[in-house]
Amino acid sequence: MADGFSLRDDPWLLLPPAVGGAAQERSLRTALLEAHEFGDLVVELPTQRPAVLRQVLLPVILDALGRPADEREWMNWFSTGRWSPEQRSRLEAYLEAHRALFDLFDPVRPFGQVAGLRTAKAETKNAGLIVATAATGNNVPLFASRTEGDAFSLTPAQAAHWLLHTQCWDTAAIKTGAVGDPKAKAGKTTGNPTGPLGQMGVTLLAGTTLFETLLLNLPVGAPPTSADLPQWRRREPADPRSAGSPQWQERVPEGLLDLWTWQSRRIRLVAETTGDGLRVTRVLVAAGDRMPHTPEIEPHTMWRVEPTGGRSTGRGKGDARSPRRPLRLQPGKAAWRGLDALLAPERQSRDATERTSGFATSKLLDQAGALASDLPEAYPLRVELFGMAYGNQSAVIDDVMFDALPLPLAALDADSDVRSALLEVAEQAEQLAAAVNYLSADLRRALGAEAIPWDRGQRPGELVLHALDPLVRRLLAGMRGVEDLERIEAGQLAWEQLAWRRSWEVADRLLQAVPVGAFVGRRVSQGEGKPERTHRVPLAEASFLRRRAEILHRADAARRSNSHPDSQ
Repeated sequence: MADGFSLRDDPWLLLPPAVGGAAQERSLRTALLEAHEFGDLVVELPTQRPAVLRQVLLPVILDALGRPADEREWMNWFSTGRWSPEQRSRLEAYLEAHRALFDLFDPVRPFGQVAGLRTAKAETKNAGLIVATAATGNNVPLFASRTEGDAFSLTPAQAAHWLLHTQCWDTAAIKTGAVGDPKAKAGKTTGNPTGPLGQMGVTLLAGTTLFETLLLNLPVGAPPTSADLPQWRRREPADPRSAGSPQWQERVPEGLLDLWTWQSRRIRLVAETTGDGLRVTRVLVAAGDRMPHTPEIEPHTMWRVEPTGGRSTGRGKGDARSPRRPLRLQPGKAAWRGLDALLAPERQSRDATERTSGFATSKLLDQAGALASDLPEAYPLRVELFGMAYGNQSAVIDDVMFDALPLPLAALDADSDVRSALLEVAEQAEQLAAAVNYLSADLRRALGAEAIPWDRGQRPGELVLHALDPLVRRLLAGMRGVEDLERIEAGQLAWEQLAWRRSWEVADRLLQAVPVGAFVGRRVSQGEGKPERTHRVPLAEASFLRRRAEILHRADAARRSNSHPDSQ
């Protein structure tokens, strides 16, 4: 029998000191009680961070301390920079009272697993099954250095991270049928959805210490109800909602504790003592609980408010709100390109119309906006976004998405000049990319070719966005603590002048690649009764330069007023 591994007492969370230094593995107890001394959680794969925060760290705090009743109480907690002696004492008491529930290999109640979970043939699989970056079955990452035949050996700390990650992000592939699951057929379970985080774009807030990050991700409101419990307190065999049984249900979460520790899979880790110590070498992953939809209490996602379609879409009597769906991240798209949704606070959300969608930001960003006036003006708030792109009926992982943005607190105020400036910058970047795409299309027509379809291949506008990316991020960081309109305008002018040159560099490469024959041009019919249109390189270039001047109007005005203007 394998020895135990206590998440409470054994080191497994890799944390650097808040003031700089090498990261070291810490126990759950140390990480929580001394959270003010540590920086950001270090993980093997970015998507492990929300898994650890939601499945363990945040639920322990919520279950032990409750949550601040309102923004004023939240600010009282936050302003101290660390837990009060009374809060620290309650956290210690909680961890001591539930010590046995945090053992990863407990024979009766293993953390996040089902004791004795087995198949009819007592089969298990390679431990790589729970490692998102490993080749298993149909899930074969590009350029993977391992194959499914390679033996996987996970330390208890690694196994804990991948266990939590699987509960949050697992693929929707067919799962092994477990003994005791009445819904399993022919030794398997079909119709499994992805893990709950795989169905949305996850938005976390990060501060300067782990303590601040934990509080920034703790919503204010009423305390949990008696029915809302974390998974480690829902493992009684007689409980119909037990997470310790092979049986699973389709149901709505009871509250935040239930939602954050959702057991989307029934799992058993198989450990053995090796020459290198205790290792997890085999696993069993079966079907788990299913949510019919992402509940609106979810604090870690932005929302798309669906068009009304000219009819009521209310969910109950007297409720005519449009339905909401979590916004998902798009592979290859920088987070700042979605600032319109990121900065759409709940109290100022963009309403849906009959034909157009609306947006609402996450509850936590909305909360941060309400608290912005009480936080330091230049507080280094960081927004982290996580997502998973699945392929082939969501049975394989195509891409893991992560981005982090420095976000000025003033941008969370719907009426602030900083917010307006940042939204304008993001729109200008998109317009510059479109202008280069128009240039490319005009040049191709001058050659007698067709424009690149918008949904096929890589269009040159993507090169513009890539070149502008560091400029936008620099501007976001530079706007922290800035309130003076003159300084904001100066920042926008500096951005436009840099964007002026970067967009021309991409456009110039397209123009330099055009053969001489395209300068003659080509006449194209636009249909019966319409005049022919001539496509020539000089016309295409002039059209681009005109569009760029309209988009970057501050830089254009400064260029015109300069006695030695840049010719381009």
